[in-house]
Amino acid sequence: MKHDILTKGGESTGRSFEFSADLMGEKPNEHTVYLAVKAYLANQRQGTHKAKERGELSGSTRKLVKQKGTGGARKGSIKSGVLRGGYRIFGPRPRNYSQDLNKKVRRVAKRSVLLDKLMRNKVVIVEDFSFETPKTTELVTILGALGAQRKPLVVTGELNKNVYLSGRNIPKAGVTYTDELNVYELLNSDSIILFEGAMEKLIKSIA
Repeated sequence: MKHDILTKGGESTGRSFEFSADLMGEKPNEHTVYLAVKAYLANQRQGTHKAKERGELSGSTRKLVKQKGTGGARKGSIKSGVLRGGYRIFGPRPRNYSQDLNKKVRRVAKRSVLLDKLMRNKVVIVEDFSFETPKTTELVTILGALGAQRKPLVVTGELNKNVYLSGRNIPKAGVTYTDELNVYELLNSDSIILFEGAMEKLIKSIA
């Protein structure tokens, strides 16, 4: 699976990068992608929800109505869970939603998403570029030349601060580097722009 390496103007450099068929496989593994996305979204949850339960609510403890014979639910006090403003019955408590994912599963998932994008011609490899200062308009022009205006994800080899700052203000665009790349970002993008200098680390991360 050969891919031409382009300049930031969208022209061929004459160089190419080959994705090994033995490494990438024949078809994506959808279940590992599902597990990786589920774990990622679960890990984004803060889990700081809390509602006041019985004993945590302040207020009068006066018995409102007699215990029996009213035809309705029993009400021990104004704080009763069956009344508006009362305590929450089995309310949410702070908890940790994080999920673990095996390294091998994460690698297979990342490889599967990348293979799917390659099969649909949604991957562009571009020679490394940078800006002296953050320039959003320049990055928009480059993305347009590469044919990646809709939900692009730019992946650099190392943290490139000026490229990151340039892409931060583009709607639905993302800029990351290989060490921070995750399955959800790959899946959520329409096209992936890979820096030539990021390829070696990317292949190591999915091998």
